[in-house]
Amino acid sequence: MTFRSISNPDGFEKYVAAATPVIQAKGGRVLAAGLPDFNYEAGLSQNVAIVEFDNLQTADAAYRSPEYQAAVRYLVGAAERDVRIIEGRT
Repeated sequence: MTFRSISNPDGFEKYVAAATPVIQAKGGRVLAAGLPDFNYEAGLSQNVAIVEFDNLQTADAAYRSPEYQAAVRYLVGAAERDVRIIEGRT
């Protein structure tokens, strides 16, 4: 996911604190999170989180879970983000 803008850092931090344990409990592994160290070509300096799950179904179920959606509420009025779930390559 990419956070296009963060207008309320407190709300963003509350989301991170609430969402991280939920993601982990649902089988997610946060591979990277934060601002990019380098930006190339049309790259923007926006907060990014890369989370790995065992499969698409588990990732989708985690996103749709009531526990995760409760954490997402902290972002209302605090951040604009872009979430994508894609299947990995083996």
